[in-house]
Amino acid sequence: MVFVTGDTHGEYIRFENKKLKKLTENDCLIICGDFGFIWNNSKSEKANLKKICEKRYKTLFVEGTHENFSLLSTYPVVKIFGGRARKIGGNLYQLLRGEIYNIEGKSFFAFGGGDSLDKEIRRENGTWWKDELPSMIEMQYAVENLDKADRKVDYVITHEPSLTDMAHVNRTCRVNPLSTFFDELEHNITYKRWYFGSLHINKKLSKNAHCLFTDIVRIF
Repeated sequence: MVFVTGDTHGEYIRFENKKLKKLTENDCLIICGDFGFIWNNSKSEKANLKKICEKRYKTLFVEGTHENFSLLSTYPVVKIFGGRARKIGGNLYQLLRGEIYNIEGKSFFAFGGGDSLDKEIRRENGTWWKDELPSMIEMQYAVENLDKADRKVDYVITHEPSLTDMAHVNRTCRVNPLSTFFDELEHNITYKRWYFGSLHINKKLSKNAHCLFTDIVRIF
């Protein structure tokens, strides 16, 4: 089984949800950004990370806008489900931008990151990192991988939505390279469902777009 949920923001309570109690070593939980458990290396943070790493199932996350990118970069890159990922420890992995993963015969395109609306009041390389927005190299790598897959995947996992999906909930967002990139992807690839978490609501926006926050949804 594969489940997906929204931002966890370093709060362990999501992992105590009864839906996850019966998951086995063959199952996965995917988090759509703002994982938040790799932030300041505090004692409590390390204790929670240890518990997540020791779960029977695999926990997979894309990064959001409230992550410590300096700490994330220290973890080793490994191969899992046919794509590159950072192994945080045990059964916990960060899915990397532009990778396509094959999980139980289904393809997942992952692309984390975003644009913090409050970055002006945060401290660079302390509470905000410019790496939250992707580079042109990362976006080009993603396009090349999608081209190899004939621009067809089963599921898309991101933190931010496209500008089109943002408009469905009457929200505005900063036009930046990432939002423009997602808008182009939305109209140039074929997919069954796009999951993202940054809007902090639980709502299906269309047949294909699903915004998640606290809900934990079974994909298959």
